[in-house]
This record gives sequence, C-alpha cells and structure tokens, in this order.
Amino acid sequence: MKKTKPHLLKKSLVSLASGITGAIALTIVHETARRFIPNAPRMDILGMRAIARGMYKMDERPPEEDKLFQYSIIGDILSNSIYYSLTGTGRKAWLRGAALGALAGIGGVVLPGPLGLGKEPSGRTPQTKAMTIAWYLLGGLAAAALSRTLFEKPTIEELDEDDVAVV
Repeated sequence: MKKTKPHLLKKSLVSLASGITGAIALTIVHETARRFIPNAPRMDILGMRAIARGMYKMDERPPEEDKLFQYSIIGDILSNSIYYSLTGTGRKAWLRGAALGALAGIGGVVLPGPLGLGKEPSGRTPQTKAMTIAWYLLGGLAAAALSRTLFEKPTIEELDEDDVAVV
C-alpha cells in the first residue's frame, strides 16, 4: 500500500524533533558533567578547536573564547540534531538510536587525534572515554524515546510490507 503525504510529513517532523531532543540531552549532560566531574569529556574544547582551525585556514582570526564557546555549542546542537534525526521512526528506532549513539561516542574518542584536534578532551582517561561513549549513546536513546512516544501506531492504510504496527 502507498503511504500518504501526511504520514511522511509526520515521520519527518518526528525524526527532526527526536534528533533535536537527542542533541539537547547530550549537550546538557556534557555541560553539566564538565562542571562537576574532573575527567569529564570536553567536547566543547574539540568544537572550539575545530572552529578556530577552520577560521585560521580561511585567514580569519577566531573570536574571543566566550564567543567561540557559543559557536561550538550551537554547532554541536545543530550537527547532533541532524545526526540523531537519523534515528527515525518505527519499531527499529531504539536499535538505530543506540547504534548511532554508540558510533558517535566511539568516533568522539577515536577521531579527534587523527583530525589534529588533540586526544585529551575525549580520551584523557579510560573513564573519560567511557563517559564519551555512554553520553553519545544516551543522546541516541533520548532521540529514540521521543520518536517512539510521538509516533503513534499507523493506520492499516499507512502500512506497507516493511512496517509492523507494533509500539
């Protein structure tokens, strides 16, 4: 059966809202933890380094640290929102959210060094690495939770052979 346009629009909006939720959950955890946990991941520092590095490559001078921090947080929320929106809808949202979160966390530990952003902000200690992976996983699960909450069972007309009306 063919899905209707309102159904596809709803799926898109739920996916986007879920992505935003995952990104905000992740940012809140990172920003709260960095104030209270000595070895907490400092993804904000990685973001500020990436922005400053890009600006230097364009022969621009990066802004003051406070402004650079704001840009980093905004960039994190935007990019993570788009990323976590891939969690989508449907019965596999939990699996996709967990997989996306775990992969982002592993990438957050492994990639900064090779990208020239330094290993310390996300890989200082084994605990820092574990927190990085766990918190990105939490973001993926938050996206999945909202997706499953907002996306109601489809009507029989909205189902195709790949979907199952299981919530």
